Amino acid sequence: MKEKENKSALIVNPGIEQPPSVNEDAIRRFKERKRKLLTVDEYMEGILNKNITILSQAITLIESSLPHHHELGQQLIERCLPYSGKSIRIGITGVPGVGKSTFIESLGTTITSQGHKLAVLAIDPSSERSKGSILGDKTRMEDLSADPNAFIRPSPSAGSLGGVARKTRETIILCEAAGFDTIFIETVGVGQSETAVHSMVDFFLLLMLAGAGDELQGIKRGIMEMADLIAITKADGANVQKAKLAQAEYKNALHLFPPADSGWITDAVICSSLEKTGLKEIWNTIKSYVDFTSNNGYLASRRSQQAKYWMYESINEALKNHFYHNKDIHSHLKKTEHDVIANKVSSFIAAQHLIDLYFKKYSE
Repeated sequence: MKEKENKSALIVNPGIEQPPSVNEDAIRRFKERKRKLLTVDEYMEGILNKNITILSQAITLIESSLPHHHELGQQLIERCLPYSGKSIRIGITGVPGVGKSTFIESLGTTITSQGHKLAVLAIDPSSERSKGSILGDKTRMEDLSADPNAFIRPSPSAGSLGGVARKTRETIILCEAAGFDTIFIETVGVGQSETAVHSMVDFFLLLMLAGAGDELQGIKRGIMEMADLIAITKADGANVQKAKLAQAEYKNALHLFPPADSGWITDAVICSSLEKTGLKEIWNTIKSYVDFTSNNGYLASRRSQQAKYWMYESINEALKNHFYHNKDIHSHLKKTEHDVIANKVSSFIAAQHLIDLYFKKYSE
């Protein structure tokens, strides 16, 4: 039996074929450009000519985990080394909510207004679940991101030590070669990130809040021993008196610590990023510290120690990657992991078994 034809009162006449919503040709050309890597000479030329686009591409290159990108990135770093080392490297940390981004923007515009070129390397915490990052520092620092004398580069922490991007030290070298004389490194403000940042900067600035119940907590933590200056932020409006009280408490606490190796005496100051008060004094303190440590030889000695420290860190990182990418280890890892979870073997014995397996291959 012939099927009954479906009829509807709604009839759509075939119209003119609509053009695609995106330009496929433009997308293809963009992908081709994106895939194309520049040569080391082209990267160098762009960096030395202060081309921000080339600098950004070079930083992306050294952040890549692809082997051929790594090799090219290391060649670029080696070429940039003679042009580096002439900036003031400043680490900035503080508890979440202390106003790091607002402070960096206010202090940054103060510095660039004096003719300095500033690079801000902001570390965005990566999600433990999705491994993703917002990378929203340019959104939070609208004025500074539009400043021609400033360069803001947010990088995902990607699970590296304490939230500090693994390639931050190499990024510093590239920025210095591009002519930036002041480098800010902003940490996520948690865990071991402060220790890692402290090992790659000249001056360590600790931001603290007044009246948030963290004065004594801040004194207990070892982070105060690393600070070259403590700044109590948000000292404006009704919070000024609280900030002054916190300043006095921190000053008293600082006297309890042993003298720093640099001979520098750490101070506590108050500031307001909104009212832009105390920022020039902080910048003058940083410059005084650089002059002081340059004259007594501590600055050069510290940078040498940092270079040695990061050599060993690079060795540790390379060995760890080689271990986990080893085919024999990879094939045994899941089974050993299940045995540990099932309490068939202890964590320490399991680890030793894998390490013995790894070294056995290379001792043969």
